[in-house]
Amino acid sequence: MLDQFSRTQLLIGKEGIDRLRASRVAVFGIGGVGGYVCEALVRSGVGAFDLIDDDKVCLTNLNRQIIATRRTVGQYKADVMAERMREINPDVDIRIHKCFFLPENADEFHFEDHDYIVDAVDTVTAKLTLVMKAQEMQIPIISSMGAGNKLDPSAFRVADIYETKVCPLAKVMRIECRKRGVKKLKVVYSEEKPTRPLEDMSISCRTHCICPPGAKHKCTERRDIPGSTAFVPSVAGLIIAGEVVKDLCRK
Repeated sequence: MLDQFSRTQLLIGKEGIDRLRASRVAVFGIGGVGGYVCEALVRSGVGAFDLIDDDKVCLTNLNRQIIATRRTVGQYKADVMAERMREINPDVDIRIHKCFFLPENADEFHFEDHDYIVDAVDTVTAKLTLVMKAQEMQIPIISSMGAGNKLDPSAFRVADIYETKVCPLAKVMRIECRKRGVKKLKVVYSEEKPTRPLEDMSISCRTHCICPPGAKHKCTERRDIPGSTAFVPSVAGLIIAGEVVKDLCRK
């Protein structure tokens, strides 16, 4: 019967569509990368999601985040993403977690419910905790490496963490994963050398922070504020989504 996933079914078959519909994917971080992961996965027919992010849409997100519009500035990213996903597929099951994932609250998440984990968070501590939880629970995971300060979307690669090069974040993750006995970790990373952002304080969030009052993680607290574009994080997110779909269909 013809439905909104019929064009996808022509490529992956009914069995593939059924597997996607029966899968629950946890997406940690609903930003420039994670937002496009959610967009592509719900359009592909994944039936259930957990969305984890404590941040609100900021004016400076409009240059790259699919959920960011003038209307959504100031709203929780997870709420906006969930609303958008339900407009695409009203039958999708979404659980929202308005929190920042940390080692301290890792045990509050029901990882056993997940068929796949997408790591699109920014901090090494959170990434490593996710990797270790996924390893403990034997859940497939894919991690996004650095997408900031990049201009070439064609430089992204899918590889095991120990096969990565150039990317500074991937280097840190290689070292830390090896220390923790992690045997393998699928990542999406860029082989482009990062561009150093201009030190223009007239447009810097450092001195002109516009985060809403009461924001838990303000720009002024960040060690570095990376530059970004519309076409780099989105490509990383779409590549990740493609890997998730392929892996779930091969289960």
